[in-house]
Amino acid sequence: MPAEKTMPAENESVTVPPTTAPSDPSWTGVPSGPDLAVHTYTDSRAAVCALAGDLDIETLAPARSTLDRLLAERPPLLVVDLAQVGFCDSSGLNLLLQTRMAAAAADVGFRLAAPSVTVQRLLELTCTDSVFSLHPTVEAASAAPR
Repeated sequence: MPAEKTMPAENESVTVPPTTAPSDPSWTGVPSGPDLAVHTYTDSRAAVCALAGDLDIETLAPARSTLDRLLAERPPLLVVDLAQVGFCDSSGLNLLLQTRMAAAAADVGFRLAAPSVTVQRLLELTCTDSVFSLHPTVEAASAAPR
């Protein structure tokens, strides 16, 4: 049986290495275990949630709580940056689908940005690439007309 993972404190932040953090000075991060990092920041048009690592049943909770919190803030647009996601299972895909539906119900735009090759393949295999608004970069997702 794998060791139980502990959740970070709600407002705990980490120093993000410059190679993964965008140039936006408002970048903040929450450590979420050894397999997934969840970072949020706001640019001029959107709240952005950047995920890095494995998005699976064992690492899902921090991503879910962050996405729920961002939706509760009701930004005009929520972008999920998937560029650093190396693996996504069905529970991760389900989280993205649930977040998409919750965003629509709250009249918040929802877009996926820069899906990694692995995530792009999952979206194609499940035909959900036609359900999501997909963009090659966070900047493109933020700038696209609603």
